[in-house]
Amino acid sequence: MNTQAKFAIGQTIQHLLFDYRGVIYDVDPVFLGSEEWYEQVARSRPPKDEPWYRVLVDGSDHETYVAQQNLEADRSGDRVLHPLTSQFFSKFQEGSHVPKRLVS
Repeated sequence: MNTQAKFAIGQTIQHLLFDYRGVIYDVDPVFLGSEEWYEQVARSRPPKDEPWYRVLVDGSDHETYVAQQNLEADRSGDRVLHPLTSQFFSKFQEGSHVPKRLVS
């Protein structure tokens, strides 16, 4: 079991199977979705015991839940354009979206 996350919140990624870019806004150490969702959506049957990421998809209003094995770092250096980026990130700096600080 490998629960070490390779990607961080704010990092831009490229989906290996579906060829879209996005930005990570949340990380789960293992799959936390429903079994029904996994059976219907995760057709490549990625491992459930590795990190999964919540991603805002560039150029759309879609969000996805993606297994680590289906992602690679995006090297374009371009910001992700999505209506919710300002909800999660304060700015774009040096190729990454900077997460908003949580107020306690």
